[in-house]
Amino acid sequence: MITSILLWTWVVFGLILILLVLLHSPKGDGMGGLAASGSSMFTSASSAEASLNRATWLCLAIFLSLAIILSAGWLN
Repeated sequence: MITSILLWTWVVFGLILILLVLLHSPKGDGMGGLAASGSSMFTSASSAEASLNRATWLCLAIFLSLAIILSAGWLN
């Protein structure tokens, strides 16, 4: 039973992680921006962007932890 709860939690965090990544604003020109001046690459993030980054990293950590726990078979 706990395995199925963790499995559904893992799926939900995966969907939330996809949503959080899609909410991020584009950072520049992609690979073409590497040859240009790097002044725009290291600008500080706003408060909303910083919070979004923190939420994304937290969701990623939970998602990967659940993936390791479920794949290792520690609950069987």
